[in-house]
This record gives sequence, C-alpha cells and structure tokens, in this order.
Amino acid sequence: MLKTEDNALLCHVGPETPMGAVMRRYWHPVCTSAQLPTPDSDPLRVRLLGEDFVVFRDTEGRVGMFDELCMHRGASLALGRVEEGGIRCLYHGWKFDVTGALLETPNHDDAKYRARMKAPAYPVREEAGLVWAYVGPRDREPAFSRYAFMDTKSENRAVIRININCNYLQLVEGGEDTSHVGVLHTNMARPGWKDKEFQPNKDVVNPAALATNDLHPELELEDTEFGFHYVALRKTDEPDVRNARVVPFVVPYGRVIPSPAFSFFVFEVPDDDTHTSTYIVIYGDAPVEADRVIELLGLDDKRYYNRETCLFTATWADSFGQSRKLMKDSSWTGLVGVEVEDAAIALSQGALYDRSKEHLVPSDRAVMRVRRILLDAVKGLSNGVEPPGVGMDLTGVGACDASLRAGQPWRELMPGHRPLKAAA
Repeated sequence: MLKTEDNALLCHVGPETPMGAVMRRYWHPVCTSAQLPTPDSDPLRVRLLGEDFVVFRDTEGRVGMFDELCMHRGASLALGRVEEGGIRCLYHGWKFDVTGALLETPNHDDAKYRARMKAPAYPVREEAGLVWAYVGPRDREPAFSRYAFMDTKSENRAVIRININCNYLQLVEGGEDTSHVGVLHTNMARPGWKDKEFQPNKDVVNPAALATNDLHPELELEDTEFGFHYVALRKTDEPDVRNARVVPFVVPYGRVIPSPAFSFFVFEVPDDDTHTSTYIVIYGDAPVEADRVIELLGLDDKRYYNRETCLFTATWADSFGQSRKLMKDSSWTGLVGVEVEDAAIALSQGALYDRSKEHLVPSDRAVMRVRRILLDAVKGLSNGVEPPGVGMDLTGVGACDASLRAGQPWRELMPGHRPLKAAA
C-alpha cells in the first residue's frame, strides 16, 4: 500500500504542488498536429497540469501557445479569430502573434503601448505529429528531448489521442503492470483460453499478444538515466528458453510497449488531477494503418470513443459498454479492444484512486518502482536536484519481446538503456 500523504503527493499536479513542480521540468505533448489541421484553423483549448491554455496555428503554419485568458480583460482566446498572422480576442480585438507580441489594439491606438506588452507565450515545438510545450520556469527550460519515433518516416508512424477522466497515475501504473496483460487482455493475449488451449496470437500489430501462457512472470528491474526498465521473464515450452518482455518507464509518465511489427510509445499526460490525455505513437519499419490500430484498440466503436473530440466516452451508465452475454460466450471481459479494457479498468478505480487500501504482490514490483522513482524525483527537486531524464536524448529508449536463452543477460536486449546503478 501507499501512505495517504504519498498518494496525494504523486497524484496532485497543479500549480504550487510538489509533483506539479516535477512535471513542469519537462516538455509535454499538448495536442496532435491533426487537431490544428491547417493554417488559421480553429484554436484549441488545452488543459495541462491544472492550467488552461490556447493553442493555434497561424497563417504561415507556425504554432503558438498562450494562457487561455486574454491579458487585456480575461476573455477566452479559445473563442478568438485566427487570421492574418495571429489570434484575435473577440472582446476588444486585441491581436497577438505566436511569440505573444501585441500586433493590434483597436480600442487603444498606441504603438508605444503595444511595443511594451506581450502575452504569456510558451516555448512550443512540433515534432512527429505532436505539438509539445514547456510550461515550467523560464530559466530552467531544458533541451527538447528526442524519441526514436521522431526519426521514422511519417507513413511509418501514427498518432492517437484519448482523453480519459481519471488521474494519470492509474494509467501509468496499468501500463507498467505486465501481469495484467495475460489476464485483462485474455482474448488477445491468449486465444484459445476458453478451451484451455493456448494459441499464440499471430496478429503482428497487437501489443497484447503474448508468446507464452505463463501468467506468473518473473520480474527483474534496473534504474536507468531516464527512470527504470524491467524485464518480465515468462516460461516457454523449451526448458532453456524464456520469453523476455522489456518495458521502460520514462519519467514522468512515458512507456514503450512492443509488438512483433511495431512499437507503441505511450504518454499519460495529466490535464489536471482527474483528467488525462493519453497519446499513443505507433511506429516501426513499415507503414502504419491508423484505422487498423484504432480497431485493435477498440476505439472504432462510437460507444467508447469520439475521434473528433478524442474523448473516451464510455461510463458507468452502461458499465463501459460491457456485454455480459459476450462474457458467457467468448469474451473474458465483455469489452472489445486493448485500450477500451485498460481505460475501463482505470476508470473503475474512480477519478483518483486511494492506494492506501490496496494489497500488493511481487508481480506489482514495477508499479512499486514507478511510485518510488516519482517520489524520489519530488524529494530530489525539493533539494535542488533535477528529475531524471530532463533534456535527455531518448532516441535509444525502446522495448522488446524476445527469446532469451539460459545465461544470456537480458540487458543486452536494450543497449540504448544506460543503467543508473546495479539491477535490483
């Protein structure tokens, strides 16, 4: 279990909170490029770490991000006009460019005044189908971290955003919990389970497809420069061979999930304490069919997901769309799709889960390590130590699912993961 005070410390991410201070040391995805599809397209209201912002694309295609409320009289710029190289507040027509420079003030025609004023604009980068922003202390702005998916061809990459109404840590912990894969995702992980006959899933895109029926993997963990990684070692039919599934945790909320054909980099970005924007980047050496992945995740069903708003729409009103009939016939969960199952479980824990009442077992070691790493980051920052991975080149960080022979070190599978200290 986790102490109540530590649970609060990890889950609250707003301004003036210790975890919020850690989060504000990193660059964050704030929307997908597709949400700002063209120059002068509609502005986008964004919530990040308990604060509200507006993001827009100007006439030249440049992206800007400001505090949502206009610096003049506090009207929302998300209602504004995006035109002629800037965004204009509807209230009095004040117009700003992407740097925050004040271009026009119709109700106060004073060039000297405009030259002195500037809207709170934040550093923004657009990379790999995502818009990233830094909202922390200006004198602490880190280098922009690069990821492996940024170096893939655009056709070999797809980006999906899902907005889920619960705390980010529930989703992070679910993603780092390897033992749930063979249980929660039974239909995709272990086809044939109904007949008690394991059949490997041959879908090379599916990140939940397991190579073995072992539901009690042995975990080994190691702290790294970016956070930590672990290997889940599962028995196979060959006595001297085990399946090794290596998954990293990238502080503050990132992970990579392997599938035979692609990798799934997942960011659980906190909008606030009870809302999270999940960004999934699917990438590899071959073209990615976004619609195929959407179907695999269960997000092609409008009961669960609105592709226009990115909102995960299933609720307790209909038990998240669960079918008890399917559970009797052919489905372990009565739900359809990997993301649907993960999101439904996270939402079932409530908007902000109280970890002081849980009972952990050895297979939860990676979940425990997430908490320890984040608590250490909070403590370190309070003592002037920057959190792990800030400004780090992360192009070497990935995941794998491979066969491991007796005596072969699993760390050799991921040479780009630099250890911080000896393995636990």
